[in-house]
Amino acid sequence: MATSVRARNGGSPSPDAPPSRSPRPGSGRAGGPSARRARLYRWDLKATPYVFVAPFFLTFAAFGLFPLLYTGWLSLNRVELGGEPEWKGLENYTDLADSEFFWNALLNTFTIGVISTVPQLLMALGLAHLLNYKLRGRGFFRVAVLAPYATSIAAATLVFAQLFNTDYGLINSALGLVGFDPVDWESSTWPAQIAISVIVTWRWTGYNALIYLAAMQAVPNDLYEAAALDGASRWRQFLSVTIPSIRPTILFTVIVSTIGATQLFGEPMLYGGSVGISGGSGNQFQTLSLLMYEKGWVTGALGQASAIAWVMLLLLLLIGGLQSLVTRANRKKLGG
Repeated sequence: MATSVRARNGGSPSPDAPPSRSPRPGSGRAGGPSARRARLYRWDLKATPYVFVAPFFLTFAAFGLFPLLYTGWLSLNRVELGGEPEWKGLENYTDLADSEFFWNALLNTFTIGVISTVPQLLMALGLAHLLNYKLRGRGFFRVAVLAPYATSIAAATLVFAQLFNTDYGLINSALGLVGFDPVDWESSTWPAQIAISVIVTWRWTGYNALIYLAAMQAVPNDLYEAAALDGASRWRQFLSVTIPSIRPTILFTVIVSTIGATQLFGEPMLYGGSVGISGGSGNQFQTLSLLMYEKGWVTGALGQASAIAWVMLLLLLLIGGLQSLVTRANRKKLGG
């Protein structure tokens, strides 16, 4: 009792009381080990995501952004192979506006894009609709429709060039059997563009069909059952249920196919053979990509080639803007 009274009165503590612990040096002060660990932890939480995504942005800056900006700078200069750039401002763009070769290439790009994209996507929709049924061996057919996409562009184009050969091609032989005269598939404008469009359609139809098939398989079966109870036929179900349900996917394939048509290069160059770079003897199937290549590496006018590249970029941005407008319009319509 006396010991506890002395402890309360400021004397020595009770021998039964636990010894008091003095604070660890630096544990409660700013700059101590605990504070440093807390700061490192906060920096780790904030910086780690940027470290993981940094390789992509560094790669894009080196191989995407820098060439894009450098090409834009070259388009404002007169640049010859092996020469020094000479500032010309917008002269390369005004020269393109006055060039009949540029407008011919732009028109060819548009026409080949239309006559290859529209049949391609319509055929892909039909194939996807058939593959969506429970057919025997449908796994084999799904792989088979992708085989043209896996085929080399060079191999496919050379085979079709032989098929469309004016003198001994199989297509003209078949036309002759039914009483038609041989068609000049190489020197005539529309036949040559149709032949190139057939190559593009053959390569990409199966690829788009699988995209449509994946979208169709995500459509709820309840919608088809409800339509069947209402007496809708298979064709009516396809028009009223399938098409509206996969409309975003259709829009996606339209945009991607249009971008691919704008950048069409390999098929027309290989199909034309020795005059493939110029798009035929009369530039009848020369696209913007072929014209850009010809200006840059045949005539050596890198400034004009860069201007064509930027015109193609602006066209693609315009297509992307139209896609955004159509998507927003569809969302408003569905929301309304």
